[in-house]
Amino acid sequence: MKADELKRKLTIYSYIVIILMVALCLRLTIIQLFDNERYQAQAKENRIRLVSIKAPRGEIYANSGEILAANKLVYTLSLSFIENQIDEEVLDRLVEALQEYYPEITRADIEEKIEVQKHRLYEPITIIRDIPWELVVKLEENRQELAGVLITVEPLRYYPGGDLAGHLLGYIHSINEEELTQADGTYSINSLIGKSGIEKQYENVLRGKDGARRVEVDAAGRPIRELVTLEPEQGNNIYLSIDYELQQVLDSSMKKTLEELQKTYPKAKVGSAVVLNVRTGEVLAMTSMPALNPDDWKGNISNEKAAYYFPQGDSYDPMDPGAAMNRAIQVSYPPGSTFKPVTGMAALESGNMNPIDHSVNCAGRYWLAPYIKCTGVHGQRNYYSAMAVSCNTYFQEMGRRAGQNQIIHVAEQFGLGQKTGVDLPHEISGLLPTPQWKKELNALLIDRKYDRLRQDLEQRYDQLLKAATSEEERARIENRKKNEKAQLEAQYQIDYNFDTTWQPFDTYNMSIGQGYNDYTVMQLANYVATIANGGSLMEPHILKKVVSPSGKTIKEVKPKVRHRVDVNPSTLAETKRAMLAVTEPGGTAHFLFYHFPQEIKVGAKTGTAQTGRRGDDPLKEFHGVFIAFAPFDNPEIAFAGVVEYGFSGGGSAGLVCRDVFEHYFGIKDHLREAETGTQIEPGTNSHQVSVPETPVETENDIQNIEETPIEPTNVESLNDTTAETEVSNQIDEP
Repeated sequence: MKADELKRKLTIYSYIVIILMVALCLRLTIIQLFDNERYQAQAKENRIRLVSIKAPRGEIYANSGEILAANKLVYTLSLSFIENQIDEEVLDRLVEALQEYYPEITRADIEEKIEVQKHRLYEPITIIRDIPWELVVKLEENRQELAGVLITVEPLRYYPGGDLAGHLLGYIHSINEEELTQADGTYSINSLIGKSGIEKQYENVLRGKDGARRVEVDAAGRPIRELVTLEPEQGNNIYLSIDYELQQVLDSSMKKTLEELQKTYPKAKVGSAVVLNVRTGEVLAMTSMPALNPDDWKGNISNEKAAYYFPQGDSYDPMDPGAAMNRAIQVSYPPGSTFKPVTGMAALESGNMNPIDHSVNCAGRYWLAPYIKCTGVHGQRNYYSAMAVSCNTYFQEMGRRAGQNQIIHVAEQFGLGQKTGVDLPHEISGLLPTPQWKKELNALLIDRKYDRLRQDLEQRYDQLLKAATSEEERARIENRKKNEKAQLEAQYQIDYNFDTTWQPFDTYNMSIGQGYNDYTVMQLANYVATIANGGSLMEPHILKKVVSPSGKTIKEVKPKVRHRVDVNPSTLAETKRAMLAVTEPGGTAHFLFYHFPQEIKVGAKTGTAQTGRRGDDPLKEFHGVFIAFAPFDNPEIAFAGVVEYGFSGGGSAGLVCRDVFEHYFGIKDHLREAETGTQIEPGTNSHQVSVPETPVETENDIQNIEETPIEPTNVESLNDTTAETEVSNQIDEP
């Protein structure tokens, strides 16, 4: 019995084995005959890897060949999906390995990168660029435990000058989904792309064409041999109009000036300036402080750096201004008395002013309402002497004689309130106020204000009517409502007619650069350059030429005249002469340039402008504004600068202008002094803020607030608009 049972079981097992073998053979046959190509392809995919080769970006040079932006080879850490997944243990081991070098990186950070790329898992996920060699060795030593971890060598942007011309150069950062969608296949999810400045403006010129190589790997993902390589193509190089030494002096002087000013004016943390070639429109130097270091943006931005560039808060804080914006083109400022040459030219063009014979007696304030104060009692002043001491009374009278339409026309001719067309992204227009603009703005504000008052009135009387206990009381309430509503509508008409109509005080304010005037530093620089060159409004440009990697010049930028101003040459000549008086004895900028040689005379204008920001003291807090050109007889360069809360133009931005002009004309070698540590003589290149012996404009644009019946709505809207302009025109975050 037992033998028969055993035999039966063996027979069953034999049949099972035979069935399994037959099934296996059938499966092998199917695979060989029908699925051969599919499995061969999968095996090849596991064995062959397509590795992208990043193309170097084109390099950026100053006009004399100094390198501003270059490339270096770095190690990049990436993750590659294996069989559509990444081992959880591998992630833990990778984070543990990174902690010694990057303690701020967590597993959540890596998982966030994976999530962002979840629809493009066929591409490696870049974790960190430019990792140290020690980390490379550590990861390679643990290669067996880090399946899917890739280390590649690729070119990466770097900036030898650090934050030198940082805002002008801009920065590169990881491409976002919107940019990737618009790129039409020219970028990958791991691409770095220009986000601001020259890097963004000339992205299509600077970017290269990525290559690729097919590599055979073993089971552990280690490369065995290289099969085919498609070499990358480097982007084109570009040369800028920037004068490297002048840029160094401009940046250094602005930093030193701000540091010194903050000892007296703690809010003086922001400054910007532009230097132009008046004949060609070339930007020779541009600065914006706080500085931007493009190297900060190539990888993950720490919380500390993010706070430096983008401070938190709903409103602009002068004590924590943020460094992301290029304030030379992205922020507009009241020009203060630097606008007075426009008023003077408008008066000359109107035929109602003779620069010598038509003098005005300054008794300390203008004699027409709102009786705006002057910086002093100047007595009889003509065009030259009034410009020299920045007499408010004189220029308000010239504004009255010229009329607002003539002032607006001249300002438009010199490009104020318009984008200059400089080849940088995110430039704003500023504001040249006109009667039409005032009507549209204040009509909106007045309607908004009175709609709110009407609603409040209705709600208040609805409650009173509901609480009424008799018809007699209800009738009295209805009558009061009717009378109050009539009064409200009458006041609305009065305010509407007054606030939407250009008033004489608007002209007086405008004529001294206050009121609603708001211009960028670039506009101010181009405006003074146009005066200096005899009336050609140039289009400022930074690109000088494009050169291929092989050294062939592909494109050269020629000077472009936007238009010739329709101002008489004699008007320009008289205005230049008046600006020269500003730097002569008795002028508000004489202390800055008195030591310049006779053949390098400087024409200038100082400005002390009310900030227009809510919460600022209108009698104590001012922006310092300064414009200048030189040499007077044959102008070559023009300067415009603003220092927020710098108090006076000559005592803030004027110091920066002096240093730039000294270096440009060879009067003083500021770079050599900085290298050798040579003591700077007081009165020549000192950055100490002190009261000079010659008069300096300190309150030339200050209104007599107590005696100025300016409508509250306009003042409030001005404050709001100015403050919002400062905050809302930030560059887009990556």
